Amino acid sequence: MLAVLCAPLVLSLSPAAAQDAVAPAAPTAAPAPVPTEYVYVALTMPQGVVTLALDKTHAPLTTANFLKYVDSKKMDGAVFYRAMHFDYDHEQGLLQGGVRDAAKLLPPVAHEPTSKTGIKHVAGTVSMARFAPGSATADFLILLTDMTSLNADEGNQGKDPGAGFAAFGHVVSGMDVVRKIWNAPLSPTKGLGVMKGQILENEVKIVTARRTKAPAGN
Repeated sequence: MLAVLCAPLVLSLSPAAAQDAVAPAAPTAAPAPVPTEYVYVALTMPQGVVTLALDKTHAPLTTANFLKYVDSKKMDGAVFYRAMHFDYDHEQGLLQGGVRDAAKLLPPVAHEPTSKTGIKHVAGTVSMARFAPGSATADFLILLTDMTSLNADEGNQGKDPGAGFAAFGHVVSGMDVVRKIWNAPLSPTKGLGVMKGQILENEVKIVTARRTKAPAGN
């Protein structure tokens, strides 16, 4: 008897209502990825030209800070002065350079960690050197090899564990020039603390730093 009483109730539903009652919810479309916008900068040294692709989309503050030095020509005359080689593997490390004239320095830029930008520290990455987070000005690093310890929350050392360093671009051409500078002779006496033995015997001057077009194929 119960089945007979229930049947008319089911049949009384309109076809449209019955369809709405059983139709699964339509899947939500994933948002389209935002295309990455790069700004290209050519660093000209006596050894050759290194072209950087700066990620304006994911690291806008750090990119804008670097471009202020480029556009005002404050990066002209900056130098590469440090070539860090790992003790356990001399084929791994980083090259460091920047503006050494304190009169040319601009206010520090806010810290953009890799956990926010998604730009990881791999071979060819360009990242800001700093002391505390938010203290970076015009010193920057070019990685010769992957260095995951510089990423946020991946073993960064110091008083601010987990903050990492602010990666903001990568080398698109001229890594052979970077490696040539990195392999130049080191001074056995220059440098203090952890930097002793990592300072180039002869600094390499950045003759000019200018915005440029993307290299072919980029």
